[in-house]
Amino acid sequence: MPRMALLSLTNAHLAFGHWPLLDGAELSLEAGEKVGLIGRNGSGKSSLLKVLAGLERLDDGLLQRSQQVRVVYVPQEPSFESGATVFEAVAEGVSEARQLRERFERHAPGEDLDALQTRLEQLGGWTWEQRVAESLQRLGLEGERKVAELSGGFKKRVALAQALVAQPDVLLLDEPTNHLDLDAILWLEGLLRGFGGSLLVITHDRAFLDVVCTRIVELDRGQLRGYPGNFAAFEAAKQRELEAEQLANARFDKLLAQEEVWIRKGVEARRTRSVARVARLVKLREEHAQRRNVQGRAQLRVDAGEHSGKLVAELEGVRKAFGERVVVQGLTATFMRGDKVGLIGPNGAGKTTLLRLILGELQPDAGRVSQGTRLQVAFFDQMRAGLNLDATLADTISPGSEWIEIDGKQQHVMTYLQNFLFSPARANSPVRTLSGGERNRLLLARLFARPANVLVLDEPTNDLDIETLDLLEELLVDYPGTVFLVSHDRRFLDRVVTSTLVAESDGQWREYEGGVTDWLQQAARAGAAATPAAPRAERKPEPAPAAAKRKLGYKEQRELEQLPARIEALELEQAALNEQLHGSELYTQGAGLIQQVSARAAAVEEELLVLLERWTQLSDQSA
Repeated sequence: MPRMALLSLTNAHLAFGHWPLLDGAELSLEAGEKVGLIGRNGSGKSSLLKVLAGLERLDDGLLQRSQQVRVVYVPQEPSFESGATVFEAVAEGVSEARQLRERFERHAPGEDLDALQTRLEQLGGWTWEQRVAESLQRLGLEGERKVAELSGGFKKRVALAQALVAQPDVLLLDEPTNHLDLDAILWLEGLLRGFGGSLLVITHDRAFLDVVCTRIVELDRGQLRGYPGNFAAFEAAKQRELEAEQLANARFDKLLAQEEVWIRKGVEARRTRSVARVARLVKLREEHAQRRNVQGRAQLRVDAGEHSGKLVAELEGVRKAFGERVVVQGLTATFMRGDKVGLIGPNGAGKTTLLRLILGELQPDAGRVSQGTRLQVAFFDQMRAGLNLDATLADTISPGSEWIEIDGKQQHVMTYLQNFLFSPARANSPVRTLSGGERNRLLLARLFARPANVLVLDEPTNDLDIETLDLLEELLVDYPGTVFLVSHDRRFLDRVVTSTLVAESDGQWREYEGGVTDWLQQAARAGAAATPAAPRAERKPEPAPAAAKRKLGYKEQRELEQLPARIEALELEQAALNEQLHGSELYTQGAGLIQQVSARAAAVEEELLVLLERWTQLSDQSA
């Protein structure tokens, strides 16, 4: 039996200038549904949510809403009353109930108390303070704190608490995971899965869509198309649909070309008996002109610059604190050329500080940090502070020149911008005219236009549409240099990184092989191993013992015993060579000696890597 539609759009039209955001779109949201709304940046998703919330009006079409349905909308950047406490901000979600109870308690003579009492009971107005307190506890918020003092992630929690305390039938969320760290995103997923009302959420977090949503709706070229299931099911269905659309368009274009040839054959072809065919051609031309083709895909390329040395950075016993707050404690790690390293931790854990330590921009309080040779580092600025809002897109990419050089080849800046889905008409527009997602795309375009063998990407996925995310993943996987990536997007990290640095307690960082999924699995296994044994009656059958490792032979044992001394000798030689290379005296003694010392330093680095790998292999075997 079909469920009741709480909200519905029929033949909806909405335009921004001459560009239609909604072009005869249809949508219905049924009771209990959890729908993910996706689409390109600038396609009109936020405008659609505002229409459903009653904050914007359609140019044409019909919006229907069931009687007494409660709709609550949480924007990307929620705003609160100046000076409000968290309790006061959350209590705004029950403002009607508060006002009605105040009217009931100091009612005017002749006022209909029965009607007031009935409405109060419908809204749960007698217990609104208890509901606010419960909501604060559930979302981990302190009621007496000032909202203005909170981080972006906690302000998002306040907005969600304000929405949920209203007990809405329909919850509309615009990018709820922005500003949230991974723990908060996992918490939000659990919260929304247990939410009893209907949900319509805009997000580009594909793992979030997979966990929370029961249907995906795509806004594409003014139309809304629904796909049952989560995001993984949508991807498979969309691929089949795009292939069918491309085939249909190719057939159409072939037919149009045939008709154009026929119409040019001359007077004999245009007799009365051919009038219908001429009319058909006119119709085909009109359809072709009106057809809104699938938008192009961003063509992301990066100039990898020259190769860095094999060693990018090495940390040994590193400690860094700010006052009494320890950000990094006792970290030892080695990063090699080609590593793709993800950094995960709560907001404020010190991910940016750790990156600055790794790259030598910040000195540790204790321990040692050394960088490799020939590093060319390019940074992606999370806060977009590097963007001049008054500069044009073209000047942002290539100041003072119409050309840029990528991998030794010149490319016109207009063509380069088109590769990132910016039309030539927009190349001379100021940056301030771009949406948040478009600014991120422009930052990526500027980043990739510069030679770099180390990329530092701090939250590059915020506001990027899903297609651009997919392409950025492909680029980073194929990129021959080293990547340090701060992100809360689990799927992005899983597909890109080779290892993950995770912030644990008290400044401790631990490195795990693989991405987020691998980290969670390894952490779960470690937690299970640390858990005391269950009572005998509940103990599960123990797994079969692993096959015994092969013992080291006599020669291998001798080799293992000698390796530490050989490694130490090479490290002492490497330190002496580096001192020569970093000093000034060597460069007064002729090119021949400089070349000899440089060549020996490279050879020592190679030999050290081989010995370290061999030592690790033999040590593991003897354990």
